[in-house]
Amino acid sequence: MMQTITATNAKDDLLDLLRATVREHKQYRIAFEEGGAVLLSEEEYESLLETLALLSRPGFYESIKQADLEIREGDTLSMDDVFGEE
Repeated sequence: MMQTITATNAKDDLLDLLRATVREHKQYRIAFEEGGAVLLSEEEYESLLETLALLSRPGFYESIKQADLEIREGDTLSMDDVFGEE
């Protein structure tokens, strides 16, 4: 769960917040008069952008649903089927 902190507290504790964000994958909502902002690690941000890019591809979500259905129905290939026997 994302913790909400004030901008003043974020300013006072910025290094600790950055460490917790990078090392422990914590996320913070920083609130101030004009609204709020979110602090998350660069790794999580890049992952989020990649996920959004994939989900925005036409047909991507449907192909994931179809693959999930095939797995549940046992319609899968073995490693030998995919890579052949050596």
